Amino acid sequence: MRVLVVEDERRMAAALQRGLQAEGFAVDLAHDGEEGLHLARHGDYDVVVLDIMLPRISGYNVCKQLRAEENWVPILMLSAKDGEYDMADGLDLGADDYLTKPFSYVVLVARLRALLRRGANRRPAVLKAGDLTLDPARRRVSRGQQPVELTPREFALLEYLMRHHDEVVSKSEILEHVWDTFDTDPNVVEVYVGYLRRKIDAPFSRNALQTVRGAGYRLAGDGG
Repeated sequence: MRVLVVEDERRMAAALQRGLQAEGFAVDLAHDGEEGLHLARHGDYDVVVLDIMLPRISGYNVCKQLRAEENWVPILMLSAKDGEYDMADGLDLGADDYLTKPFSYVVLVARLRALLRRGANRRPAVLKAGDLTLDPARRRVSRGQQPVELTPREFALLEYLMRHHDEVVSKSEILEHVWDTFDTDPNVVEVYVGYLRRKIDAPFSRNALQTVRGAGYRLAGDGG
């Protein structure tokens, strides 16, 4: 899943980026409100982590502007201000959650996953396509009762495909959300799709992960 972190404390921003990437998120950084607003407007993000005390435009105003433009990307606000009125202001402006600094990294990740589940599209805690299941929080995949071992990249690819099951997704979309780049050779997607098929389909005589010639890939919602 693709995350935008808007945080002017560069060391904290870098630490958040490293930690979230280790959890399988693709992460972009912005260090002031103006840049954050621009990226949130034009980027295809699944969730935004937004500090309140930002240069140029405050986090409050970034959130307010996005909601005024009917941009409903889930927003988790971060702040050193722990007053109940500060929290109420953020939530009233349209933020979906609020976390005060210092915070538990474990709690941050859990709240981000909760926001993903509550997004505009249906985002269940455990993703299912027939008897194929993926648990993002526990990092587990199974076919029926059989566990399937995946690498972190394979897991991120399968999670993205399952969140968009029955939809055709292009190689460029997969690169943006799973590899966090457009510069990688698109053929790497084909290679990893092959890896996934050998783990989630071939051993079970299934055909869930389908190639749509000239368009991309589709994961069958019935599990193939």
